Amino acid sequence: MKTLVADKVHQAGIDYLKDAGYDVEVKIGLSPKELVAEIPGFSALAVRSAVQVTREIIEAGTDLKVIGRAGVGTDNIDKEAAMQHGVQVVNTPAANVVSAAEQTFALLLACARNTAQANASMHAGKWDRALFTGIELYEKTLGIIGFGKIGALLAQRAQAFGMTIHAYDPYADPDFVTRNGAILLPSFEELLRTSDVISVHLPKTPETAGMIGEEQIAIMKDNVIVLNVARGGIYDDVALRKGLDSGKIWAAGIDVYDPEPPVDYPLVGCDRAVLAPHLGASTKEAQVRAGVQVAQAIVDALNNLR
Repeated sequence: MKTLVADKVHQAGIDYLKDAGYDVEVKIGLSPKELVAEIPGFSALAVRSAVQVTREIIEAGTDLKVIGRAGVGTDNIDKEAAMQHGVQVVNTPAANVVSAAEQTFALLLACARNTAQANASMHAGKWDRALFTGIELYEKTLGIIGFGKIGALLAQRAQAFGMTIHAYDPYADPDFVTRNGAILLPSFEELLRTSDVISVHLPKTPETAGMIGEEQIAIMKDNVIVLNVARGGIYDDVALRKGLDSGKIWAAGIDVYDPEPPVDYPLVGCDRAVLAPHLGASTKEAQVRAGVQVAQAIVDALNNLR
């Protein structure tokens, strides 16, 4: 069995595959055309988020049995093509959850206290204390849209800051939401109306793309903070910029974009936007977990096919 690692998977994962007796080749930075030419002969393909595994690549993988994504989402893989060609898609849904929750809270604090802007001012040799007056999180309401593992971890952390947590997720187990200190609301609109901070933790689907635009922002409280460490495109970014410029939105903390890297991104240059280059999973611990877990998933899948 041969495995092609086409993305920056942690060495611990590569070592796991080798120790399991698999022939591993690491070829990072291949163009789509080069990957099409390279994939024949490989039983497994390991990627992160940088490589788009297209139908053309899957169809060229005549020996391909498993595609492993070292991360939570699999939206960079053509799953329909994989299913049609009998290729199993595996991922690491729990590897990055702590890091993503912590990144969300880091952006929340940065937004509330103008941390990034104050840092830039200090590096420019200024001392503008009055300019960067922030807001407290204590006794504010955090609204979490999509209450899975990351939403639950975020809720746990918010409780330590004395926040009330509201959740909206029509698929969530009410007992799970309650156990993690949140109040499950019956409607999306009620969460928008009642939250001082709104954080999305959803996959990117036709239903969630652009689900928060001008109409939804108008429902929100004044001086709301909005956060996205899930997937780019869930917010209408043009509407976000209008909300920031008008003062309706206090600040936006954004870690993800559509496409990545972003092109002509509307929030660039906005003083109230804290932008990060998709760092939700970028911790040493998460990279090790994702690498090892995707390797384990690939080995298990291939063993089950024997």
